[in-house]
Amino acid sequence: MRFALLAFAALLACDTPTPPAAAGVELIEAPAGTSDIAALVRATAQQLGVRHRRLVVYVGATWCEPCQQIHAAIAGHRLDTVFPDLSLLVFDADRDATALEKAGYVSDLIPLFALPDADGRSSARREFGGRKDIDNVPLLTDKLHRLLD
Repeated sequence: MRFALLAFAALLACDTPTPPAAAGVELIEAPAGTSDIAALVRATAQQLGVRHRRLVVYVGATWCEPCQQIHAAIAGHRLDTVFPDLSLLVFDADRDATALEKAGYVSDLIPLFALPDADGRSSARREFGGRKDIDNVPLLTDKLHRLLD
């Protein structure tokens, strides 16, 4: 009898539905001082996979005008319907420069959006750069579409 109850409990656990993905773009701030970015990216990708969310590594800077604009658009929920299942793992190009380089997340231009490989390092699929003195949200939205399609 006890075996039957354990088997039934195990069966129920297997049939437990995965929680639905939260709608809208989610910013996940990487902790300061992260030395192994690839490991953090792998762990984050695993957690997001359970929630059925797509992960993009985002490298920006507080002084970057296009970065400020995309942050404001995300905070204002302007991209939630465009990217309902997108999670951006956010790194600071200045603060995290050495660790980002070790994991292959480097670019001459920011913002950088990159898809990670299974090992957590940057894949060749990446989009980067913005422009000064324009509304960068449409430009960066197009770059994210190219990256994710």
